[in-house]
Amino acid sequence: MATLFVVGTPIGNLEDITLRALRVLKEVDLILCEDTRVTKRLLLKYEIGTPTMSYHAQSKLAKVDKILSLLEEGKNLALVSDAGTPCISDPGALLVSQILDSKVKGQLLNVSVVPIPGPSALVTALSSAGISVAEFTFLGFLPHKKGRETLFKEIADSSRVIAFYESPHRIEKTLESLEKFCGTERNIIIARELTKIYEEFARGTVSDVKAHFAENPDRIRGEFVVIVLGRM
Repeated sequence: MATLFVVGTPIGNLEDITLRALRVLKEVDLILCEDTRVTKRLLLKYEIGTPTMSYHAQSKLAKVDKILSLLEEGKNLALVSDAGTPCISDPGALLVSQILDSKVKGQLLNVSVVPIPGPSALVTALSSAGISVAEFTFLGFLPHKKGRETLFKEIADSSRVIAFYESPHRIEKTLESLEKFCGTERNIIIARELTKIYEEFARGTVSDVKAHFAENPDRIRGEFVVIVLGRM
């Protein structure tokens, strides 16, 4: 039986990787990467010479067919994303689904999917947010247009903690939307550059955090985790 290992990799600091993950990346026949250039920086640091192949949201069906063919041959593969745990707001989820549902010669592909736990920006942010998160709702990346306003209305009405990812290109518009739908006094936490040199947690009301980034435009960089506290 071939195995696809879903391997969590660092979200910033390259030391944040498990011994098991390093062993698996050394032992598999091929590593499927979101961006081979990003992954090779990690492999170079740990002197791992395993071949790599790109797999990302724009990969064509021919690439999936190639991956299925390798697994059918009994090759063991590792799936990684540029940062964090694959398949969480990540195109790897579709690949895993296709592998588990694929039929070869009329039979389901005999492949074991094995998770190798690792870093997650979501869990990292929540762990140091200083709030109770016995339950929360994760929205991944918010849509750019269709359904975006509806989601902000749901966030405004929620009594649960809401967490989602945002890019530096949209964080200011997101803060404007939070102010519009949640009001200026809703408490939020924004984590950015997690595990990196310029890691930062901005805490306070929507108004406070919006003012913070307006006064420090140089800090609008990196990936953001936005945490919105529930409506009281």
